[in-house]
Amino acid sequence: MIARFLNSKAKTVTFAAILLAISALISRVLGVFRDNLLANLFSKQQTDIYFAAFRIPDFVYGILITGGVVAAFLPIFSEYFKKNKIEAQTLTNNVLTFFLLFLIFFCSLLAIFTPQLVRIIVPGFSPYQKELVVSLTRIMFLSPILLGISAIFSGILQYFSLFFALALAPIFYNIGIIIGILFLAPRFGLKGLALGVGLGALFHLAIQIPPLLKSGFRFKPSFNFKHQGLQKIFKLMLPRILGSATFHINLIVITAIASTLVPGSLSCFNFANNLRGVPIGLIGIPFATATFPALARTFAEKKKREFLKSFSDIFSRILFLIIPLSFLIFLLREQIVRIILGTSILNEGKFTWWETKLTAGALGIFTIGLFAASLIPLLVRAFFALRDTKTPVKIAVLCMVLNITFCFLFVNLLKTSDIFENFISNLLNLTQIKNISVLGLPLALSLSSIFQFSLLFLFLKKKIKPRSPRFAGKAGSSWERVEQEILSSLKKVLLATLLTVISTFLWLQISSSFFNLRTFLGVFSQVLSSLFIGGTVYFILSLLFKSKEPKIIWLSIKNQFTGGDSL
Repeated sequence: MIARFLNSKAKTVTFAAILLAISALISRVLGVFRDNLLANLFSKQQTDIYFAAFRIPDFVYGILITGGVVAAFLPIFSEYFKKNKIEAQTLTNNVLTFFLLFLIFFCSLLAIFTPQLVRIIVPGFSPYQKELVVSLTRIMFLSPILLGISAIFSGILQYFSLFFALALAPIFYNIGIIIGILFLAPRFGLKGLALGVGLGALFHLAIQIPPLLKSGFRFKPSFNFKHQGLQKIFKLMLPRILGSATFHINLIVITAIASTLVPGSLSCFNFANNLRGVPIGLIGIPFATATFPALARTFAEKKKREFLKSFSDIFSRILFLIIPLSFLIFLLREQIVRIILGTSILNEGKFTWWETKLTAGALGIFTIGLFAASLIPLLVRAFFALRDTKTPVKIAVLCMVLNITFCFLFVNLLKTSDIFENFISNLLNLTQIKNISVLGLPLALSLSSIFQFSLLFLFLKKKIKPRSPRFAGKAGSSWERVEQEILSSLKKVLLATLLTVISTFLWLQISSSFFNLRTFLGVFSQVLSSLFIGGTVYFILSLLFKSKEPKIIWLSIKNQFTGGDSL
């Protein structure tokens, strides 16, 4: 039964995205549970240390794996598998062997110089805090090694549409971290948290092995590092590594700045950033991941019309879901943070009222750029499918510089400008909170995300011309038609969202009179009822405005089980 489930194929792109979204939802629920435990079982100084220790291993994973191998492996594997299955197997063995050896060497080298790196990353920490960060970081270097191999397995599973095991992997990753919090930390202290991260990475890898073996893959070490396919992957990887490095450099700079602010600032930013990642992980990434093979395949087959249709359809579906959700999160930001982080599940909570308000404020600011952050993965993968990894990198580097500049600018303004500080405080209902300078960090990240999205969209438009020689030209396949379809869908989404926000806001005012908002049950009931009312109003309005997305999503689920055409 379990083996049959893991070996099942997703029949449509939308269902694959829905499957990944469900997985992301479960994983995020576990992530919420994880963050609640961290917020309430450990002091803000301890969580600052934990989050700081993630930076270097996460940097390695981000630039070499998600930014490098994941982006480059699938297109080349698709090309080889289409021509010759044996050659594809040989390519995979060479890739696995090389990256396993390289990651072990690179992580070992970084472990030696971790003390020097930590002094750069958290200059505001005390010597004792820096020492703990070094210890945790060295343990966490096990994570990028395991996740690196797991990412290559994921690429193979994506090609064969074996999304079920792929969907379970992040769930098992969070389970490992939770085991570290509940069972390893009481015995080993903060080092137990780092051991939990390594355990989660091992789970992430292990769950993908059964369907991988079922697909016929067998790993045999191969040391032909001059293999033509491996060289192609290197060429595609190098620009993308630079692009991914920009995102993680942003986080490193943010960590360094936050370490110089009041204690708990780094934790508040990271908790809010994790909550921001929920809708991105539920909507933006699943749709982008699920449609990437189709984009790569249609480009390889020079089918411009199918390429543009896949892109515009997924773009519109992401907008359909993320825009109303962004507004609802802004309206309910304080209640969300109180429920998720401010309520202790085990023992007496350590997450204070100050941390709750500040985290909610950061979350509110993040919603400004949530639509952009959710669409960037799709836009970047569209460039990858076109075998262009340089353009997203150039844009990412520019936006990194912009984000770093904004970080220093906004943090400094919130420290020195009463006008700017009062504006942000009044906007986010933080007039009773002092030291809100950390909110300059999410504001910088949100604005730079919008700028990055805008540039990616404009340059993709420029790249895909009506008579591009990259595709077989067909009537009705121009970029202008893509823009018209997206704009038509966006108008309906914005109108439905506006009416939904008004309805939800009115319900919040009414419900506050009969829900006891001083209790967990009262706040939870208000949030749940607000989301239900908002979602219902939005769905009804979408049907009245004849939006195509609700029907497409429903048919995609139905066709998965009835064998209908893909959507």
